[in-house]
Amino acid sequence: MTAETTSTPETSQTIRTLYGHLTDWAQHAPDRVLVTQLDPAQGDAATDDVTRQLTPVTAAGLLERATALAAWLRERGVGEGDCIAVWLPAWVDSYAWQFAASAVGAHVIGVNTRYNVAEVSHVLVKARPAVLVAAHGFQRVDFLATLHRVAEGLPAETPRPFVLVTSAPGAAGDGPDLAAWDLGSGSADASAIGTPVPEAAAGLRTDGDGDVLTVAFTTSGSTGMPKLAAHGEAGTIDHMRAAAAQLGIGPGDLMIEPLPYSGVFGYVAGMTALFGGAGVLIQPVFDPHDLIRAWGLLGGTHYVGGDDMLARVREAQEELGTDLRTWRWTGIADFQGMSEEIAAWSRDRFGTVTVGVYGSSEVFALTSFWTTGGDAGHRVGGGGRLVGDGYTYRIADPVTEEELPAGERGELQLRGTNVVTHYLGDAGEGAKAFTDDGWFRTGDLSEAVDDRTYAYICRIGDVLRLKGFMVDPAEIEMHLADHPEVVVAKVVGRPDAAGETEAVAFVVTTRDATVTGDELREHVRADLARYKVPAEVRIVDDMPTTAGTNGRKIRAVTLREWAAQPAAGTAASV
Repeated sequence: MTAETTSTPETSQTIRTLYGHLTDWAQHAPDRVLVTQLDPAQGDAATDDVTRQLTPVTAAGLLERATALAAWLRERGVGEGDCIAVWLPAWVDSYAWQFAASAVGAHVIGVNTRYNVAEVSHVLVKARPAVLVAAHGFQRVDFLATLHRVAEGLPAETPRPFVLVTSAPGAAGDGPDLAAWDLGSGSADASAIGTPVPEAAAGLRTDGDGDVLTVAFTTSGSTGMPKLAAHGEAGTIDHMRAAAAQLGIGPGDLMIEPLPYSGVFGYVAGMTALFGGAGVLIQPVFDPHDLIRAWGLLGGTHYVGGDDMLARVREAQEELGTDLRTWRWTGIADFQGMSEEIAAWSRDRFGTVTVGVYGSSEVFALTSFWTTGGDAGHRVGGGGRLVGDGYTYRIADPVTEEELPAGERGELQLRGTNVVTHYLGDAGEGAKAFTDDGWFRTGDLSEAVDDRTYAYICRIGDVLRLKGFMVDPAEIEMHLADHPEVVVAKVVGRPDAAGETEAVAFVVTTRDATVTGDELREHVRADLARYKVPAEVRIVDDMPTTAGTNGRKIRAVTLREWAAQPAAGTAASV
């Protein structure tokens, strides 16, 4: 089924840039609080006054910081087409960098703080950022040690970025050792960037043609490492406005968003709130008790996130007894099958409406969500009504790509200004994401509801959701296969004791191999994020295979059966 609509996005001609919108907000309502940062509690969290953890930033304050950063970028020669990699937690500066990049025509790619050597290296090679903004003194994460390992393995032809170090609030010590942070192109302390003179701030981009790239997100990948999906400025602004309008968020509302700003859901939820006239509460380190205290104090009205995180929010609220009757709306992603239960709890306790949402790095989060009116009603499963007038969808046969008649399930394919504009560092793999006639392949099994609405069923492929992140098993398999004693590796998912998905790897080793499964787990842990490390690595004599027209293929379904059995049972099956 195809949805045909008329588009009226903010594209082509002169538009107000992201920085221009921030300028307007600061002019019209300088004291409007845009972003409130909730820092981790110090001392006894049960007795701390949460107000001491809150840092509210007004429109005027955020504009001042973004302008200072933009002037600094321009002094360094960073401009249109350049990339800025922001390796920060969800701090106010994360927002400031997005607007600063817009002011000079550059684009931002967020780097998750949980990334390790392999993922950070991949971003630097593909995105080739002119500047890397990195965190210092944040929790116990040693960004500097990781960056040194990254630098050691970077190809010689990859340019080294200038490193701008941003210290965590309340970080102990004398500040960053800038010489240690210098990868060869220089380094500086972000705290030294002060208010620029008026002449330095003059001429920053408040208007543009909308064609420049503005933000990029890492995807789950399809070739072993993520693609870097970048979006144009006009399409980004158009999406935030459309999502805010369908959501109905407005002045006086507050979006509670503890998800990382580097990810597409955290980014879109926060920016949608700002474009709707509301504010956003961010939390660098997810702590449900601190979050609940701040939520109740500030009167949070909206929330976007997964049922796994909301389950912890529920536990904290029930423990603290905080009044959350200001909570009106939740956009939920069902990762652990608890969405119905959580929706009923928040409805009965606070009168909250919970709806399922849909989105990805390549088509934006909140591309669609269920609404409370209309014939389709609202549901807590994925899918919903497309937010943009110019967004269209069809349901197609995943093999033939022929459009299917209404009532049949197939691959959801999308087209519109929300769809990825460009893949950073693309070597041709980006074209595989599109059909010959220009539709984006989501890889998701879905069915049509009406011309504007569809229901998400499940992933067509074998992508795993590990600790809330979509992970391509091939990425883990490639790192296992890098070990000199591994011949082939295959990774599947299984539920752990809590019902969450965990990765299980099966490997065939060389004839004289002495490596153990635990040693192979450590091999993966050395380079990949912790959530990608398999819960178990089993060494088998051979892989179960099946014959096909293109050769023999490993039977993932059999490996999933083995993964569900004790290791001794697997050995007997081989």
